[in-house]
Amino acid sequence: NHIQGYPSIRIFRKGSDLRSEHGHHEHESYYGDRDTESLVEFMENLVTSLPTASQKPALEDKSNATDNAKRPGPSAGGCRIEGYVRVKKVPGNLIISARSDAHSFDASQMNMSHVVNNLSFGKKVTPRAMSDVKLLIPYLGSSHDRLSGRSFSNTRDFGANVTIEHYIQIVKTEVVNRKGYKLIEEYEYTAHSSVAHSVDIPVAKFHIELSPMQVLITENQRSFSHFITNVCAIIGGIFTVAGILDSILHNTIRMMKKVELGKNF
Repeated sequence: NHIQGYPSIRIFRKGSDLRSEHGHHEHESYYGDRDTESLVEFMENLVTSLPTASQKPALEDKSNATDNAKRPGPSAGGCRIEGYVRVKKVPGNLIISARSDAHSFDASQMNMSHVVNNLSFGKKVTPRAMSDVKLLIPYLGSSHDRLSGRSFSNTRDFGANVTIEHYIQIVKTEVVNRKGYKLIEEYEYTAHSSVAHSVDIPVAKFHIELSPMQVLITENQRSFSHFITNVCAIIGGIFTVAGILDSILHNTIRMMKKVELGKNF
């Protein structure tokens, strides 16, 4: 309806705002003063001029009365944002803000509280692939969607014009098997959040920075000689520990015998 200022009043007498053949809207607008007394007086005069239920036309079409019935408004306000952004592997910012050339905003009344349902980078990894890799590397994937399910609220204790910022450090991780086949490629990240006062309209800002480092996990096959060496090391360690225990036990028994002989003399 292109409402550019508040309070505004639009009167819809036909229940809709369809354009006519001459290109104008089928509604009335209020152009009087914006003070409380003038608005209340206009609304009272408007209500008294409306026909009552007994004065409505008898031939009124009631076939779509259910469709035109008032529906309850949502219990909570806000917007849902979903999508993908293709960017280069360089530092940047993802800013979510209110922008419109046909509207004006009161920055002091804007609340940028939000809930992050999902925020990940790179190609989407299927749950099956992630579960298969976690059998080999249990810690992998723990930071793939670190902000998932977290809420960030502005409780008005910080004042007005509050921007919520997230600083995200991204590290690429690859898992390659012994044949050179890439099992998985994912981007894990750490996130730190803070609030700041904004001079302009408050926003939700995500500072994205890719690390120049990369984690590469490879699978290498060990030779049979390495296996034999490990077995010998284990056996040698067992004999060494057994020898130490035997020496301690032998010396303890000998000292106990000396003590008993001393008591006899």
